[in-house]
Amino acid sequence: MFRDDLRVGIHHVGLALRDPEAFATAWNEGRSDYQWPVWIALLATAILGTTTYGMTMGLLGGAGDIFYKAFVCTLAAGLAWAIPLPALYILNSLSGSRLAASSTLLAALVTVSWGGLAMIASIPINWFFTATIPHPGVALIVNLIVFTGVGVSMTDVFRRVMLRLEPQRQFAPLWWLGIVCMIGAELFYFFGLFQFA
Repeated sequence: MFRDDLRVGIHHVGLALRDPEAFATAWNEGRSDYQWPVWIALLATAILGTTTYGMTMGLLGGAGDIFYKAFVCTLAAGLAWAIPLPALYILNSLSGSRLAASSTLLAALVTVSWGGLAMIASIPINWFFTATIPHPGVALIVNLIVFTGVGVSMTDVFRRVMLRLEPQRQFAPLWWLGIVCMIGAELFYFFGLFQFA
């Protein structure tokens, strides 16, 4: 039973990453009924990505820093996405959106899942520069570039998904991603994620 649920979840994550717009639209239009393993798999992909990338952020500080930054990166990213999520639905509805709460949540979850895989894809970049130039300043610059690139990519995915879900609207609620970015930056600073030993 668990193996089948896992297989279904992984299959749907693959679909969501290949064509996030079609994946979210199928749910919104009632053509697909994603069960709980699919939602868990999307969330697990985001957690896996932030945890593994966070581990590479602690390479200059030793084993303790590796595990600390793995945990803190996941915690800070999760809080940054979760805290403003109700505002996305409420303010989007007040601006005329008729999108269901579940579709809004799925759009955000597909976006963070995609971002988690982008973080995993960025691990070799961070690892290479950390190993070849083990200097805190270089590590900071590389990580800021990676986070910026992943953020821009996630913004594009979120924008495309939201516009496909509501094609009659002329704009996607990208203001929400600005809030996510500000909260994330504050949490990353608070937890000392960008302080490299």
